Amino acid sequence: MASYSEDQCSWRGSGLSQAVKNVEQVWLRCAEGSVEWLYPAGALRLTLSPRLPWSAMGPGESSRSPVSACIKPDQHWGGAQLYLKRDGVLELLVGDETSSPAHVRCFSAMPGERPALFLQATPHQDISRRIATFRYELRGDWTAQPSVNTDPISSEGACRPCNNTEILMAVCTSDFVVRGNIRSVETDSNLKAAVIKVSATRVYRQKFALFPQSGRLTRSGEIRTALQCGARPGAGSFLFTGRVHFGEAWLGCAPRYKDFLKVYEQAKQSLMIPCTLVND
Repeated sequence: MASYSEDQCSWRGSGLSQAVKNVEQVWLRCAEGSVEWLYPAGALRLTLSPRLPWSAMGPGESSRSPVSACIKPDQHWGGAQLYLKRDGVLELLVGDETSSPAHVRCFSAMPGERPALFLQATPHQDISRRIATFRYELRGDWTAQPSVNTDPISSEGACRPCNNTEILMAVCTSDFVVRGNIRSVETDSNLKAAVIKVSATRVYRQKFALFPQSGRLTRSGEIRTALQCGARPGAGSFLFTGRVHFGEAWLGCAPRYKDFLKVYEQAKQSLMIPCTLVND
């Protein structure tokens, strides 16, 4: 039987309990969650209607700023197609048995808008092994293009160094703030991203366990960034900040730690600091 999670962020159901010609209504009330549809049959209409106002989806966003909605299909996706309904037109987000299930699909929504997704079962003689599962996220601090099939995070401006104000705000508002060194840089071909392997000497903040303990005094983790930014290993200590996207860390501002300290102390002396950070 179909059921919501206790917080109504996620939904799980089965097509075996649904009439083939029926369209079941599903309301998702959070900024992130998941949908799992076993043995797809008929159709689902999914409405993204979080309890929080759109302006609360990301730091520094105004009530008129668009919100990015992103969908990440499970790698074993099958038995259904996912559409976005925009201005009365259905746009295909995920096809049946898509060849690139790890690819994230993003689209934009304006404040007050309730994006509607349609999950339509596709005919199969054997539905016993077919499951349509995806995760979704709504955030106000990423820029999504109007079309679907975009990168998970817009690379526009991603490689530009942060100015002093952006560095200070990143320390206050990021999902993770970590001091550490770059061990190596690898390539994630699925996401077309560079994966920075970090040895963290201090974790000031982290959403989820992004940097688990790897030694008595150190932690390790991975941070992704746009491939075209040309990230490479380098000596010295950095202050890494950024956002969590589908459980993965994505790089925001990453000044050298000594440069951050200089900016931080200057702002502190001039009483222009937006928040405090406990330093070594």
